[in-house]
Amino acid sequence: LAELAHEEPEAHGLAGLMELQASRSAARVDAQGRPVLLMAQDRGRWDRLLIRRGLAALERAGQLCQAQARPLGAYGLQAAIAACHARATTAEATDWASIAALYDALAQALPSPVVELNRAVAVSMAFGPQAGLEILEKLLDHPALKGYPWLPSARGDMLARLGRHDEARAAFVHAASLTQNAREKALLLARAHG
Repeated sequence: LAELAHEEPEAHGLAGLMELQASRSAARVDAQGRPVLLMAQDRGRWDRLLIRRGLAALERAGQLCQAQARPLGAYGLQAAIAACHARATTAEATDWASIAALYDALAQALPSPVVELNRAVAVSMAFGPQAGLEILEKLLDHPALKGYPWLPSARGDMLARLGRHDEARAAFVHAASLTQNAREKALLLARAHG
């Protein structure tokens, strides 16, 4: 697609997003096939070739946007978020402030409750769990997220970081009840009891 629409920034943004997301696939599960959360992934297992290709596609999208005097679109913004993770050599080195700003832009370009949830997570990492929780609490009754396990899971994480462990435990148990995936359920229950 990027070859056919070589002057379309979003085609390059999508290519970059796909490459960057695929670069982490080997680290997403452990040797027993259990899911590994992003912050706990072994970044040495991330595919450096896919990261280089993804970053190059994102750079091309940015160049085209600049030449056409337009902002990055939704795919380019998502690729830029993935690029922040890819550039961080450790989980602690992640530029969460930039990720939060990119989610602000993505929420304008592609408003959705899932984008808003991800923005809340980024804000919590950049500016503290209370700031993220204030955004997330507004989503608790959103019909599109009613059965979405990652909403109570994110809430549980923020509550745990605030020292509100009983509430966090309940949120993780609730999240586990919403997933049909046995390995995700085990991960969420382990977080509830960890």
